[in-house]
Amino acid sequence: MKVFLYFENRKAIQSSGIGHAENHQMIALRDAKVPFTLNPFDKFDLAHINTVWLKSHVVLRQCRRKGIPVIVHGHSTHEDFRRSFFGWQLAEPYVDRALDYMYGHADCIITPTPYSKGLIERYKGVNCPVYAISNGIDLPSYAPDEEAKKAFREKYGVKEGEKLVIGVGFPFERKGLDDFFRVAKKMPDVKFMWFGSLMRVAISLPIKRALRHKPSNVVMAGYAKGRLIRGAYQAASVFFFPSREETEGIVVLEALASRTPSVLRDIGAYKPWLKDGINCHLRSDVEGFAKAIRELLERGEDPRILEAGYQVAAERDLPKIGERLKAVYEKVLASGKASK
Repeated sequence: MKVFLYFENRKAIQSSGIGHAENHQMIALRDAKVPFTLNPFDKFDLAHINTVWLKSHVVLRQCRRKGIPVIVHGHSTHEDFRRSFFGWQLAEPYVDRALDYMYGHADCIITPTPYSKGLIERYKGVNCPVYAISNGIDLPSYAPDEEAKKAFREKYGVKEGEKLVIGVGFPFERKGLDDFFRVAKKMPDVKFMWFGSLMRVAISLPIKRALRHKPSNVVMAGYAKGRLIRGAYQAASVFFFPSREETEGIVVLEALASRTPSVLRDIGAYKPWLKDGINCHLRSDVEGFAKAIRELLERGEDPRILEAGYQVAAERDLPKIGERLKAVYEKVLASGKASK
């Protein structure tokens, strides 16, 4: 069995969740000893397409003509495109058609959570198996690292012991950056930092307005990767992610793997794997977020909650994800050639 992994416009998506998923899939398949290629001209038995745009449609059609089964990865849903880029309302009909085409012509769909599985199964035209498999986490990369914390503090001027709340993600309304600011405004004595960037032309008007009135205790730290972002998770007092819609949220897994106390919006994507007061703190509004964060800053986190959160991440370590992907690949191949 040899698998073709396809990611359209790889350079453009490197900093996105799909870009992280690409790295995770390659690591996971190597761990599971599943041969794969990124070259469409290689010989392969199965295509695993991770994007939904025009070149992805071409790849899907070519595979179907050759009788090669196609798995489409459900990284995106109709729901999680909303309230994202500037002009998303104009692009939404085209995005919806692209998603419907890819999902409606797949032999199998893999998506990160039971929540996104439920959404996709209800989409018109989807009549193939849908499996929920996490995007996973490279768990060893988030082991305690004092040098990473030191590098982070030195670059961003964060003092050791300083109260710090971080958020990570594109500056989208969907990601809850506006509520991040509202909570920060209630805590002027605490430093808040948001990691993630976007070309200004792509930032929506509500977020541009929010940025113009950003509280003085919020630092927009831009995109960070590697040791710097790992140091940020480990140096932070609280990870605060008020996203309104996700298919999974790789950054949540990163925070849990780093044993960072996590305050999240209570949304469908986290059911049933995240539980309030068990492995994280789920709240629904600004007052709830602020209260939970203040309590964590004042008394610290219960070690049992940190450990339970870490175990959620450990269950999604990439070697385990590789085995789950391998099992689905084998099912699809065993079911026969691609549908006509």
